[in-house]
This record gives sequence, C-alpha cells and structure tokens, in this order.
Amino acid sequence: MTFRLLYLIFVRLCGWLSLLPRSGDVKNAEILVLRHQIAVLQRQVRSPRLSWADRAVLAALTRRLSTAHRRQLSLIITPRTLLRWHAAGPAPLDLPSSDARTAAHWPDDPPARAGDGPRQPDLGLPANLRRTDRSRVQDRALHYLGDPQGSRNRPRAATRRRQLGQFLSAQAKTIAAVDFFHVDPVFLRRLYVLFVIEHHHRRVHLAGVTAHPTAAWTVQQARNTLMDLGERTDGLKFLIRDRDAKYTDAFDAVFVAAGMQVIATPVRAPRANAICERWIASARRECTDRILIAGRRHLHHVLSEYVDHYNTHRPHRTLRQQPPDDRAHVAPPDDKIRVRRRARLGGLIYEYSQAA
Repeated sequence: MTFRLLYLIFVRLCGWLSLLPRSGDVKNAEILVLRHQIAVLQRQVRSPRLSWADRAVLAALTRRLSTAHRRQLSLIITPRTLLRWHAAGPAPLDLPSSDARTAAHWPDDPPARAGDGPRQPDLGLPANLRRTDRSRVQDRALHYLGDPQGSRNRPRAATRRRQLGQFLSAQAKTIAAVDFFHVDPVFLRRLYVLFVIEHHHRRVHLAGVTAHPTAAWTVQQARNTLMDLGERTDGLKFLIRDRDAKYTDAFDAVFVAAGMQVIATPVRAPRANAICERWIASARRECTDRILIAGRRHLHHVLSEYVDHYNTHRPHRTLRQQPPDDRAHVAPPDDKIRVRRRARLGGLIYEYSQAA
C-alpha cells in the first residue's frame, strides 16, 4: 500500500506538470468534460469503493480548495464523509494484519511466578485471545474436563465488574465527571467542548465551547459551572476527570474548594470515565454528526438545544425511561390523550408530550 500511495502521488505530480503548458480555455473544457463524466457515473454507481490511498489523495487535494469552490465541485462523496476523513487524518502506511493488531492490543498473560498457586492446564488457546474471553473459555473447558473446582479458584472478571458496578451505583449520587470532546465544523477549524455530567441523574451541564482550550479558559469554565450548579454541589463529593494537561492544579483547586475530591482516571483508560464517553457518543450520533456546524456560536447554540432536550425530555434506560429532570407526563384517567409534537433543531429531533 505504501508503494501504491507513492505511485499515486507521482502520477498526480506528472499530471500537474503536464497542465502547465496548456491554455486556460483548454483547461476549462477539460474540467467540463470531467464534470459531465462524473455526473454520468453518479447516475449509474450509487456507492463507489475507495481505498485508503484514494481517500488520502482526495482529502489532501480538497484542502487546497476554498469553500465556494468546494460547494460547486461535484464530488462522489458527501460533505460529512469528507469531514470525517479530515478528522481522521492520514492512514498509517504499513497496516499490520488483524492478528497482529489483536496481539498488540491484548498482550498475552504474564508468566506465572513462584507462590502464585497451581497453574491452569494449557488448553491450546490462541495467544491473541482477550483475557476475559480466555478465562471464559478455560472455565467452560475445565467444567467439561471434570475439574470445575479449578475454575472457582480464579477470580472471575464478571464478578469483579458486577462488584464495581454495585459500588458505582451506590455512590452515584456523590459523583460527577468532566470531559472534552471535539467537533469539526465546515471550515475544518476544530472546536472543543467542555461538559460536566452527574452520575446519578445523568444531568448534563454544557461548560463552554472554544477553538483554543487553554488551561486558563478551562479554570474559568469550571468556576462558571459551579456557579450554575448552585446548591446541587452540596451532595457531590467526587469529580472524575482524565489526565489531560488542561486540567491543572488551579482547575482541581476550584472543585476542592467546593468540597469535592478530584479523581484522575488511569492513563489511556477511557472506560474509567464511561458515562462521559457514552454521552459523547449519543451527542455525536443524534446531533453533531447530522448537522454541518458553521462556527463556535453555531455549535454552542446546537449543543445548548440538545442538552436541554437531553435533560428535560429524552428518556434514559438507567432512569426507568425517564429524563434526567424527571418531567414525566401521566395520562389523565378516563380521558382521551392528545399528543403534541415539538420540533427541536429545525426538525432534527421531535419531542412528544401530552397536550394540556
């Protein structure tokens, strides 16, 4: 694939050099012919298959075009797909196989040391199998081999996860989490969003949107968020955050002064802040991935509308299909129910409630 990408770059450079001696009229006529050919192909081929080298070339060439030219240009891809390619960046030149990637991401079990107890028999499992899957397969195999006691001697991953879930559920009323996520607007100037979410009610607070998330800006947004929370901070005792450099000691001091203990997640462990990651996925899937964002103000307005919808109307499975603010509408007895529909974000999201 590396040689293919180099070959494509060499072909494009030769093509650009051949365009230098041509006149402007000849270039315009060639552009019209190519546009017509693309229009004919678009009527016949619905979804063309592009390799990662083709994506890299298209993403690199379209960066040189202005917004007006990009709108006039007839592309075989949608603007959202082009934005996704720009956000992903260039693909690696040497992609390992799936087995190599799996083995690199899930390392083999460490060798046993003296005093660790009896080792389990070697069942011939592949080395790149995940540890949780390896434990499950070994337990089932030992059960059929007539040694169920050997599987009970080892701690089960499911039991550890259940105990951790029970602890987090019991302490959810006292936990809040903060995190960043980015959005790529139409003009490809990445914007960063800071938000805070309460674990118990899943209530989200939009802290701010900026193109330059400095440490001073993050501290100021933390102060503004505490002022907006008001009396809700009385029951909060813990704040979960990652190890981003923008979370400085001054940022932690703002929450420590409010009586909260800051807990930093382990390095490169997004699952330690899973509730924030879940909300980021919901916001992207239901909102930002379906709208072309023009700028910072537009993104702040869109996310404010979505956060209000999320807190006041969107049902949550953990809350028994109730919204975080618990504004459920119960049908009156022995009466006809009339449903009222309200459009949010220009009809992207609809809210249904009972008419008064």
